[in-house]
Amino acid sequence: MSSQPTLKTPESSPGEPAGSANSPQGSGLQAGLKNRHLSMIAIGGVIGAGLFVGSSTGIATAGPGILLSYALVGTLVVLVMRMLGEMSAANPTSGSFSAHADRALGPWAGFTIGWLYWFFWVVVLAVEATAGAAILEGWIPAVPQWGWALIVMVVLTATNLVSVGSYGEFEFWFAGIKVVAIGAFVVIGGLAVFGMLPGADTDQAGLANLTEHGGFLPHGAGAILTGILLVVFSFMGSEIATLAAGESADPQQAVTKATNSIIWRVGVFYLGSIFVVVCLLPWNSESIAEDGSYVAALNSLGIPHAGQIMNFIVLTSVLSCLNSGLYTASRMAFSLGERGDAPKSFARTTRQGVPRTAIISSVVFGFVAVFFNYKFPDSVFLFLVNSSGAVALFVWLVICFSQLRMRKIIQAEAPEKLVVRMWLYPYLTWASAALIVFVLGYMLTDTEHDRRTTMLLSLMVAVIVLTIALVKQRLAGRAARDRDEIPAG
Repeated sequence: MSSQPTLKTPESSPGEPAGSANSPQGSGLQAGLKNRHLSMIAIGGVIGAGLFVGSSTGIATAGPGILLSYALVGTLVVLVMRMLGEMSAANPTSGSFSAHADRALGPWAGFTIGWLYWFFWVVVLAVEATAGAAILEGWIPAVPQWGWALIVMVVLTATNLVSVGSYGEFEFWFAGIKVVAIGAFVVIGGLAVFGMLPGADTDQAGLANLTEHGGFLPHGAGAILTGILLVVFSFMGSEIATLAAGESADPQQAVTKATNSIIWRVGVFYLGSIFVVVCLLPWNSESIAEDGSYVAALNSLGIPHAGQIMNFIVLTSVLSCLNSGLYTASRMAFSLGERGDAPKSFARTTRQGVPRTAIISSVVFGFVAVFFNYKFPDSVFLFLVNSSGAVALFVWLVICFSQLRMRKIIQAEAPEKLVVRMWLYPYLTWASAALIVFVLGYMLTDTEHDRRTTMLLSLMVAVIVLTIALVKQRLAGRAARDRDEIPAG
């Protein structure tokens, strides 16, 4: 029987005492994120550009029943974040779930999920940079789209290189705009649905839109599952707060607040806004497919310049996602470097506590992906996007299995650190893992939206990374045995 893994306390970097104000983890990172930064990162992290851009496809697929798809995925995210919050509150670290998997399941798990997550975010950098460039080119066509992508990437790279505080400040305002915009949308749209918005054209609005036009499930109950596949990826990013907490003055409090607020964040921003959309317009309205769900909803109320307003909000979401994506990828690379799973240079920091090499390496791969998007959009870049598409589900599944093991470790070694507890442990954890496995399996049957291709390519990449991890672990074990066999003296 293998021995139980133990909770590890990160060791101090030279000349820096563990737990000092400048280095909460004793790793060279600095506590540069303020409480207001962490609060807004936690709130805004769950609102991606996918909510604004991709929801129209989900509505067309499932009708008003897309609300159930969002509710199911939202519930899963709440449960997974509760598990992650339990582990991160007990042991805050820049590696978050990757570091927890390393301790609970073994180095192979931390290596695999850490590199897959890094890969996911460097591809996202290219996707979001291209989306933002398209909007900016529409406003200022004198600068070509590739030029805007380059400008956006350079500016946000510079922001991340200055200090973690500058990242937090930019994200505070980016996320703040998203939060205010979607909050206003829910309030204004809600008033219109109930006929309480003066001066608005509300002839099409009303709760009747939920059941008319073919019923609540016009395409049958099976469309709920298809809807889950379409919306699940728009929730990726809710875990960013647990990575960022490691660079705050009070990581445990930051993780606890982010975990406890996830329910209302999902309820208001996702379910609330989608509910407003499907009540303001019939789900099969042509304008939803042509203009996008949120633009169509605003247009239906006669709000002028709705398209440009939404373009600005989407651009803000894109910039926020880029900013956080670069931060997240670099911190995961930093954590991998600390654990010996990446080049040691990734774990080095500047005087400002910034992992410069990890940031530059991440953005270089992002630039390469942007190049592929312009040069080979239907081959190389499509492969990159599809092969990283299921990583969110892989991450959530690893969190489930890590928490099952880590709970026992924490209870045995430091029970006082269980300030956040997973509900109905271990039953809800197993139920969450089962649902994730079911969704992964169902992806293999979905050929209409290319989810089968995404699943197969993501599995292929995961197997390659896992194989590298296992070989690395075996070679490390062999080297350790060889050292032990060398006679002393």
